[in-house]
This record gives sequence, structure tokens and C-alpha cells, in this order.
Amino acid sequence: MGVSVAPCSPRCYGLGPPRIKQLLVMFSRIMEWNITVSANGSAGADTWGSHRFSVFSVLILTLLAMLVIATFLWNVLVLVTILRVRTFHRVPHNLVASMAISDVMVAALVMPLSLVHELNDRRWRLGRVLCHIWISFDVLCCTASIWNVTAIALDRYWSITRHLEYTLKTRKRISNIMILLTWLLSAVISLSPLFGWGETYSEVNEECQVSQEPSYTIFSTFGAFYLPLCVVLFVYWKIYKAAKFRIGSKKTNTITPMPEVIEVKEASHQPQMVFTVRHATVTFQTDGDTWREQKEKKAALMVGILIGVFVLCWIPFFITELINPLFSCDIPPIWKSIFLWLGYSNSFFNPLIYTAFNKNYNNAFRNLFSRQR
Repeated sequence: MGVSVAPCSPRCYGLGPPRIKQLLVMFSRIMEWNITVSANGSAGADTWGSHRFSVFSVLILTLLAMLVIATFLWNVLVLVTILRVRTFHRVPHNLVASMAISDVMVAALVMPLSLVHELNDRRWRLGRVLCHIWISFDVLCCTASIWNVTAIALDRYWSITRHLEYTLKTRKRISNIMILLTWLLSAVISLSPLFGWGETYSEVNEECQVSQEPSYTIFSTFGAFYLPLCVVLFVYWKIYKAAKFRIGSKKTNTITPMPEVIEVKEASHQPQMVFTVRHATVTFQTDGDTWREQKEKKAALMVGILIGVFVLCWIPFFITELINPLFSCDIPPIWKSIFLWLGYSNSFFNPLIYTAFNKNYNNAFRNLFSRQR
């Protein structure tokens, strides 16, 4: 006996007229979205673009947050090591400690608020007081970090070129003076806008930035960067010349007597004794570098890398800071952010470079972690 099966209507699958209509609307929306994305000119394309940019932003902000944490921890490690190891309680480690303090302050007080500023699309919504505090600490800590690099370069220069006059007592006195002047100059540059030299906060535009007054711009950029830049470049040029001179003078150190024959005779009434000196050359040649020369080479290399990284990190930011208010150049905000954070990254590289060329720090780090275990 055959069984006939009637064809099932759309209602059998729960596809009544309302459901079919809903699916058709959804399908048409998907098609419209695909067309607008391919055309790249409608609201659908803008939505997709903003979503893609937000994912990129999350990645960048994560990397910046990691930079903040790494900068803070690395400089704290240097400070803890200097405090715990008694042999570091002297020159030049006081200069390194001053540099680490300024870099810790950059990581703890400046970079987090800069990250918040970036999250808010470079708009300041935290009020006037916090804006003044942030900008003041920004200029103070970054300027102090730059001048501490300069002080370390000067200390290395004097210890290499004037090691006889540059005694431990003189070195300690000069390093303390340099630290004092570093923080005083940084405080003068950072606090000047608070006494009316330009404005840092705009409530209407939601802006919080370093004073754009042209006279202050010239004063701050030259005092915070261009002057120390000239100092460190001059110092490294002198270190390079001194090292080149020593290498050249070390190749052959000779003593050559006069070329003519010299005869020495005693009194005429006694038998004559004649001493003849012919052409002769006495050469002193050392087989390898002495301990001090190796130390000076390492110090010169460290200073060179420290200065090179310092210049690469900060020069884009300070060029834009100088030309923006003076020539009314409209620099895109994205480039301002890139140059600013490139400058901040110098606070991460400073302790990394200095400790990498110092075996004492490496041994101290190893001992510090072994004790913790």
C-alpha cells in the first residue's frame, strides 16, 4: 500500500510570512553593508574602519602600558641596587642615581597621565589643577633626565682626559654641583608657566599642553635640549679625539739619539778611552691594552651609545616643539604622540645602556636576585 507525502509548506519549518520578511530584511542589510564596505564611502565602511582602528589602538596602548611598567621597574631596580651595595655609594653612581630618580618620576608621574591623554583622543578632561601638575612634572622630569645624561658624559670626559687632576674628592664635589644645577635648572624651566609665562590649559578646547608662548618655547627648548645637546656632542668629539691621539701615540714610542758619532775622551795625560754611539733606536711597544685603557675604551663606547640614543629619542620631539609655535605649523596629532612617546622611551633606554656596560651592576643584579631566592 503506497503512502503519499504532501509537500511541506514554509510554515512547517517555522518560516511564516513574518519570519520570511525578517530574513529578507536581514539579507538586504548584509548586502548593503558589503556594497558600502567595497565602495569605502558609506557609514558601513566608516564603522568598519573605526573598528579596525580601535583594535590597532588597543595594541598600541598595550605596548605603551608595557613601556611604562618596564621603565618604572628597570629604574627602580637600579636605585635599589645602588642603595643596597656600599661600593656604589660614591661617584659616579650618584649621577646614575640622579638619572634613575628622574626616569622613575617620568614613568610614575608623567607617562600614566600621558596614556590617559591618548585614551581620550588627546583631550584633557581632568581639570586645570591636574593639568598644571602633569605639565610641570613632565617638563621637570624630562629636562632633569636629559641633563643627567649630560652630567654623566661630562664626568666620563674628565675622568678620561684629566684623570690625574680629576681626583676622587674633586670628582665628588663636581658631580654634586652638577646634580644640584640639573634639578635647579629643570625646576626653573618647568615652573615658569605657573607664574604667567604662557598658558598650559584650555577648558574650552579641552587642551593641556606645554606653554606655546614663543619666548617660553625658545627658552624651554634651548634650556632643556639644545644646550645639553651641544654639550654632549662637544664632549664626545673631545673623547674621540683623545682616544685617537692615544692610539696614534701608542703605536710607536721611540727614543732616537743624535745621528752623528759622539766620542767621549778622558784627560790627555791618561790612556784614551773612546765611547762611540752609532745610530740607534730604542722602541717601546706594548703587546696589549692596559687595564685603564680597556676601561676608558668601554666608557667611551658607553657614552657614545648613551648620547646617540638620547639624540635619536628626543630630537624629533624638540624640533616640532620649536617650529610649531614659532612658524604656526599644523603638525598632525598622531605625529605629536609618536615623537612624545619616543622621547619618553629614552627613560627606559638610559639604565639599560649604562648597566649593560658595567660589570659591577650585572654582578650586583645577580647577587640581588640570588638572595631573594
